[in-house]
Amino acid sequence: MFSHITLGSNDLERAGRFYDAVLLPLGLKRRMVEPDGGPLALCWVGETALPRFYVYSPFNGEPASAGNGTMVAFNAASSAAVDIAHAAGLAAGGSDEGAPGPRPHYSPGYYGAYLRDPDGNKVHLVFRSAHPI
Repeated sequence: MFSHITLGSNDLERAGRFYDAVLLPLGLKRRMVEPDGGPLALCWVGETALPRFYVYSPFNGEPASAGNGTMVAFNAASSAAVDIAHAAGLAAGGSDEGAPGPRPHYSPGYYGAYLRDPDGNKVHLVFRSAHPI
């Protein structure tokens, strides 16, 4: 469904450390982004070329800010991967927005955690052991 998701950052080096720590346990790896005349960017991908996750310095040169009600959710292969990614994100400068654990009120078999990246963007880590339609 998605081609890519983009978030802004005021410090790409710091954002890179945070997202490398959080996304590696989920099977996503950073790939090179060639400058194309646009803003500096970082990119992570999984087994396929799409979808992609980008973190950019804002194109307009204004400071990046987190959107109220905006959140990016990443699938995990297991509840243990959620736990590892959440802990890694905290160690890499993120803040806790909801400890890892079952969330049966979302759906059966739903396990998740929430973080804020160092720029204040909300990140959700989720494993679904049951896959309701």
